[in-house]
Amino acid sequence: MVHAVRPRRTAAALAALSLGALALTACGGGTGKDTAAPATSAAPSSAGTGKPSATPSTAGPGDGGGTAGGSPDGGGTPPPPEAGSDDGQDGGVGMCETKDMAWTVTVASEPAHHALLTAVNKGGAPCLLPVNELVITVPGLDGAAGRVGPEGTDRIVDPGGRSYAGIRFSRGDDAGGRSADKVEVALTAAETPATLPVGDGPVTVDDMLVTSFFGTAEDALSH
Repeated sequence: MVHAVRPRRTAAALAALSLGALALTACGGGTGKDTAAPATSAAPSSAGTGKPSATPSTAGPGDGGGTAGGSPDGGGTPPPPEAGSDDGQDGGVGMCETKDMAWTVTVASEPAHHALLTAVNKGGAPCLLPVNELVITVPGLDGAAGRVGPEGTDRIVDPGGRSYAGIRFSRGDDAGGRSADKVEVALTAAETPATLPVGDGPVTVDDMLVTSFFGTAEDALSH
């Protein structure tokens, strides 16, 4: 009986040892997997490096990416301003002509040897008076009156509006001279003059001078 029992115990012991070995083998396989070399880590994201992206911006001028000097709204170079009127101060009003004016010449009570020339716009529309080009002559005498006093600025004269110029017929200290009861008046040398009687004349003409046009009779006779 004893001999029969021992082989069973031996067989059981061997079986137990085999199971233990298998268990250890299984544990060892897991340990080998855990101790394998670690995988290579991925390259760091460019977002964490602080370096700008290499991809160029696609923003156009209309997205706020325009260059300096361009239109702020991305619309390109703005159009140039419209040119101003070529008419200047006259605003399109035509020039006054000698025939447009009603003229009078009257000897002044003072200063001596002076007369007042008055021009009235007899037309139905305003006109631009050339104040510095007045031409005064005496029929039968050569040459036109010289200029005296300051130059003015061409002015618009409304219908019925008046402008004044002073005529100095002589200095009063020269002997001689020629008597005249008429003068010829033109706004410019290019126009046909109007012949006017000298009110309260005749006058003695010697070294005749004329002013530009003024807005008042007092200014016209002060030179």
